[in-house]
Amino acid sequence: MLASNLKILIVDDDAVSLAISRRTVEQAGYDVEVARDGREALEILGRGALRMVITDWMMPEMDGVELCREIRARDFPSYIYVIVLTSRGQTQDIVEGLSAGADDFMTKPFDPAELRVRVRSGERILALETRDLAIFAMAKLAESRDPETGAHLERMRCYAKILARHLASWPKFAGVVDADYVRTIYLTSPLHDIGKVGIPDSVLLKPGRLSDREFEIMKQHTLIGAETLDAALREHPGAGFLRMGRDIALSHHERWDGSGYPRGAAGQRIPLCGRIVAVADVYDALSAKRVYKDAFSHDVARSIIASEAGTHFDHDVVKAFLATEDEFVKVRNQFADRYHDERGDDPLASGPVNLDILEEAVVL
Repeated sequence: MLASNLKILIVDDDAVSLAISRRTVEQAGYDVEVARDGREALEILGRGALRMVITDWMMPEMDGVELCREIRARDFPSYIYVIVLTSRGQTQDIVEGLSAGADDFMTKPFDPAELRVRVRSGERILALETRDLAIFAMAKLAESRDPETGAHLERMRCYAKILARHLASWPKFAGVVDADYVRTIYLTSPLHDIGKVGIPDSVLLKPGRLSDREFEIMKQHTLIGAETLDAALREHPGAGFLRMGRDIALSHHERWDGSGYPRGAAGQRIPLCGRIVAVADVYDALSAKRVYKDAFSHDVARSIIASEAGTHFDHDVVKAFLATEDEFVKVRNQFADRYHDERGDDPLASGPVNLDILEEAVVL
């Protein structure tokens, strides 16, 4: 399960009820702030960084229903998810609470397990609010710089999903790679090269090998992408997809042996999502036509990736790739575009591999 940085505001004037709610939510792994009534809650919400409120209905000064109405009436920068807790469980009470703007409604005394589940549900809804739009917009921004990028993004996300889904079946990754992880890497892997929007066209679109200076400029796309997504994450700390997107952008060019960039991270110090995307990215770089190379056949790409296990790539991710290569071929064929070699010929069949071109395909 992905870790959450979502901070939750609990509002209740009863000290015992407040303590129970706070302990329940904190045990689920969330940070908590508290308020004793609606007016105090609004002051805290005005400072930002809170996306969820769990509030009692009956409170002095401003009760939970009034608080809901105020939250909906104010122009907060992000949507605030509200769960109302109350001993009033009649149908008309529920209708009144939901009509005031509550997203969920629980009667007291509540089951702690149920509250935790409802909080998780609310967190998923909050993540959906900006996730798809943000990813689509940022990915399209990268696509606008290079017409080859569009199909690359489609293939990339599918390759990453295939690898993550396979690893999820391994006992070694139990509790690390689950259904949420698989969905998130599918959504965020298109952001791996978002930093290329900051690379000059003279470097990004150069029809040939890069000079040493140009190559150093190109390497900056990992840092540009990570810094961009990290800035968004600071504004939306509960958005786990941004955290994974940042990690992917920063680490997908690191190598298992520590010889990659931008930080020279090695082994387990490289986030797993970055190690997965590294294989997906290199496979697509090898098997698609680029401005500096023809498309390599699947067999050639597979051979190269297999030979790099333990040096460039994580052994486990390479094993997952070899176990799912038929799925890779299906995706490659499904999203084939005009950059692929229409004849289906192996461009390496007539001669040896150009190692300089191959290295550029692998590291960019």
